[in-house]
Amino acid sequence: MHLIIGNKNYSSWSMRPWVLLKAFGIPFEERKLRFDFAPGSDFYRELARYTPTGKVPVLIEDEGFAVWDTLAIAEHIAERHPELPIWPRDVRQRSRARSLCAEMHAGFGALRQNCPMNIEASLPEVGTRLLAEQPQVRADLARIDAIWSEQLAASGGPFLFGEFGAIDAYFAPVVMRIHSYGLPLSPASAAYAQRVRQAPGVADWISDALAEQDFLDFEEPYRSART
Repeated sequence: MHLIIGNKNYSSWSMRPWVLLKAFGIPFEERKLRFDFAPGSDFYRELARYTPTGKVPVLIEDEGFAVWDTLAIAEHIAERHPELPIWPRDVRQRSRARSLCAEMHAGFGALRQNCPMNIEASLPEVGTRLLAEQPQVRADLARIDAIWSEQLAASGGPFLFGEFGAIDAYFAPVVMRIHSYGLPLSPASAAYAQRVRQAPGVADWISDALAEQDFLDFEEPYRSART
């Protein structure tokens, strides 16, 4: 399989399937396209070969079959590898994990908009200001904290449904945002976030993102240069 992704420092959507494949040791080849959202850019021309959406990530099998959208990719990987606990084995827990992934997929717009993923940046002062000024950011953070604490209490941890799975890969970019912006969490959720950062696959992505050293001003609402 081949996975087309964007910049690792910024691309929260790309992070999810990459981390999932790495965490389960599923072989794949990475192809990274530097973000460039100008009309007619190489980024868009290359993506047009595989997907009509013009967005990363895209998973491509050897025969050229393409799957896009992070949830569809996660489901495709699970279908290809039924022997792996990508989703919880219990049917109700599996449905709950999918519900939470879908909630993340469709919601938390204030957190996404105001706290774009930027792994190398340290922006706690921005996070403090946003929490003071943006009630919807506070609401998004409170809901995320509730999801994590409730699921950890129900499963006993160390990850949301016990073993690391698609749900944890799906929330990994949220963990990155919370870390970069210094957003506060309850003790159980904070410990979970730290475990996610150290998990196989996630730690590899962070290392690659820090080594990237690429500054894209259109992805940087709070910095004028790399520091």
